Amino acid sequence: MSHAADLPVWVAVLVSAFLLLGAFLTLVGSIGFYRFKSFYERIHAPTLGTSWGTASIVISSMILFTVLQSRPVFHEILIGIFVTVTTPVTLMLLGRATLYRDRSEGNPGVPPMDAPLSGRRDTERR
Repeated sequence: MSHAADLPVWVAVLVSAFLLLGAFLTLVGSIGFYRFKSFYERIHAPTLGTSWGTASIVISSMILFTVLQSRPVFHEILIGIFVTVTTPVTLMLLGRATLYRDRSEGNPGVPPMDAPLSGRRDTERR
């Protein structure tokens, strides 16, 4: 059972454009993940695909099902919200855990730990 025959051409073009944009952004994030060498560089690349790529695919799904069901469909927004909220938190936790592990093992190439600001005088902060 295909509803493709029931879709107006402008809806099919709009949904296809958003799907292609989402797929392209996800591909760019995947290529960046492959090309970067260290974990600290790689941690940033997938966020492109999970934020803007997911948003584009969710928008295309909302448009398609709104037209097919003849009523506004908004529950896909929850998917976008959950992905947008959980991705940065997960990446920060992974980054901090890796940084802690690398510092405790004394691995080379790890960013140095900053000195706390509370021990400095006001003139030294500038």
